Amino acid sequence: MKITDAKVFVGGPGKNYVTLKIMTDQGVFGLGDATLNNRETLPAAYLRDYLVPNLIGMDPRNSEDIWQFFYRGAYFRRGPIAMAAFGAIDMALWDIKGKLANMPLYQLFGGKSRDGAMVYAHATGADLPDLMDSVARYVDQGYKAVRVQCGIPAMPTTGYAVPEKTGGQGDFITDFSGIRPKIEIWDTDRYLRFMPTALAEIRDRFGPELKILHDVHHRLTPREAAAFAKEVEPVGLFWLEDPTPAEDQDALRLIRHHSTTPIAIGEVFNSVWDCNRLIEDELIDFIRIAVTYGGGITPVKRIVDLAGLHHVRTGFHGAPSHSPISMAAQHHLNAWAPNFGIQEYLVLGTPECDALFPSDHAMHDGMMQVSDAPGLGVDFDESEAARYDYKPGSHPVVRLEDGTMWHY
Repeated sequence: MKITDAKVFVGGPGKNYVTLKIMTDQGVFGLGDATLNNRETLPAAYLRDYLVPNLIGMDPRNSEDIWQFFYRGAYFRRGPIAMAAFGAIDMALWDIKGKLANMPLYQLFGGKSRDGAMVYAHATGADLPDLMDSVARYVDQGYKAVRVQCGIPAMPTTGYAVPEKTGGQGDFITDFSGIRPKIEIWDTDRYLRFMPTALAEIRDRFGPELKILHDVHHRLTPREAAAFAKEVEPVGLFWLEDPTPAEDQDALRLIRHHSTTPIAIGEVFNSVWDCNRLIEDELIDFIRIAVTYGGGITPVKRIVDLAGLHHVRTGFHGAPSHSPISMAAQHHLNAWAPNFGIQEYLVLGTPECDALFPSDHAMHDGMMQVSDAPGLGVDFDESEAARYDYKPGSHPVVRLEDGTMWHY
């Protein structure tokens, strides 16, 4: 069995998805996702110009050897561009493998460990009453876990993933008006004065059963993060996400020494080498690495196994950075993983997105039900893909009030 061709598509409804389709001489094809948010043309070019020409003629069943060929064969390793491209290839090869076996991928991993995987939604508000309304809507829909982000009083701009006005949309933060990013202004002192009280009020209103998550988005120093994590312990957060910049792994040690608040980190990680110390030293409770940015199913499954040895659970990234293809790969890992924790889930199911990526994966009452179709369980309609072109966009950047660049 040989790979005969591979195509790369860039575009989608309101998003520049990077989709890889690998074809074989037996008519079986596989799909992968290489979407790198706001840098989408870079992994697409890497695939087209360097990786796909090497794929032609390879046996797609040898997914382990092919992954090693690209990873070890590159002198300059890792990084989000390369790993997203490798991840797309690896997903597509696993998709082919599942189709050949006539099994959903979770069966190839060892079968299901659960009937459904708990997901969490994103509740946002320009102010606290607005956020409370957003949380209530998700609770009414059956969600058991909700991430909460709130505008900070007197902050010059609304802050990370928060709508600019009451009732607005704060989840999708790519600005397609141009490549130059907008500037958000951040004030740590205002945040630290407001957010612990806001989290306590959310807990008081919604009671002990709702799982509450909060994302700091790398914006605190280690000392500030340790103090914040200690202060919010009575809230009983399900997790505190990205309290400090992810590059400094020792920062998590300071937080751990001062607080028992669960810590989730890793959505910007690209390999086991970014997180092995955090896992082995048990400085985190949830690993957030994504199948796309982590280089595919093959290496991420190894990270899940390592995490399971150290009481660390999964919490895969699931923002709009990922297409339904990579989300499907994560659904299968979630169904299998003995140390599953939770899955981030932003609703992608618009009619346009469903037409581009038909799938039987389904979410009911806050639980993801994985498809039993062979392989990933997601298809790709090339005629629909022809409707979309690449459109440049950007995330905001962050400055302090005095103009200092800060962590996005």
